[in-house]
Amino acid sequence: MRSGVRLGIDVGKARIGVARSDLHGMLATPVETVPRAADGDADLARLSAIASELDAFEVIVGLPLNMRGERTPSTDDATDFAALLAERLAEHGVPVRLVDERLSTVSAQGQLRQAGKKTKQSRSIIDQAAAVVILQHALDSERAQDTAPGSPVSVTGAIAKETDA
Repeated sequence: MRSGVRLGIDVGKARIGVARSDLHGMLATPVETVPRAADGDADLARLSAIASELDAFEVIVGLPLNMRGERTPSTDDATDFAALLAERLAEHGVPVRLVDERLSTVSAQGQLRQAGKKTKQSRSIIDQAAAVVILQHALDSERAQDTAPGSPVSVTGAIAKETDA
């Protein structure tokens, strides 16, 4: 298991959930919810700042596929965003990886409901909770397989290899 802080990112249309791991890659915890920038790159700037503040060595972005493992418009949005983020973070030497996130938001909503939070009241933290689910899945996958999870995103935006994590 590689050591170092990783960020988990749940890309949504309106908000971006952010989570972080501990230095040993054992546990994912929520960080914040970043508003998705309609124009400009304020969201990318904030994510870059978070990565720098936490000295993250890698960023994991959730790849939303449908239940059959097929691409959707959300998949394209997440991969496009991951490519822009990879380009932004490349100057700091921080790679970005895409990891299958099927059912992460559903899982996060279920966990919040069990904790007594209503969905309407917890919209601002659902994205963070989904980022935690995505990152924890990636950490568990890396620990079990002894290899980095998912697929690396090149600076040009192409997925370097297809793996399922």
